[in-house]
Amino acid sequence: MLRFEFHPPSELGGPVVMPYVDDVALADLVDRFELAAGMSPAGEAYGGLIPAYFRGTMAEHFHGLGAEDGKTTLLACACGDWGCWPLLARVTVTGDEVVWDSFGQPHRPERDYRGFGPFRFARAQYDAAVLRFGSA
Repeated sequence: MLRFEFHPPSELGGPVVMPYVDDVALADLVDRFELAAGMSPAGEAYGGLIPAYFRGTMAEHFHGLGAEDGKTTLLACACGDWGCWPLLARVTVTGDEVVWDSFGQPHRPERDYRGFGPFRFARAQYDAAVLRFGSA
């Protein structure tokens, strides 16, 4: 299950939106994975996304439209800057499912995220979460 939660503004301004997968913040999930894999730096490196930085609409972004090199930014740096330390993933949308997989950290392309995810969401629930977030 996917949901979004608003957090206080970052140092770059605006509220920050954090995706939650099965009631766990995506930032916490990736922190645990990176720390367990011995990656450095790791831990508290990621933050949510500032909606003002979306290219296009919320729905377009979280459906992978406009993704660069086939990857969508799901988390920004803890500072709020999307380019500083983002977590990227491929977003695949089908008629009944949305999948986040092929995660990556563009500043450390050698990192292996094959054991992280994939995260699968029922399309109807995913679309409803994105719509709720976009109208909040």
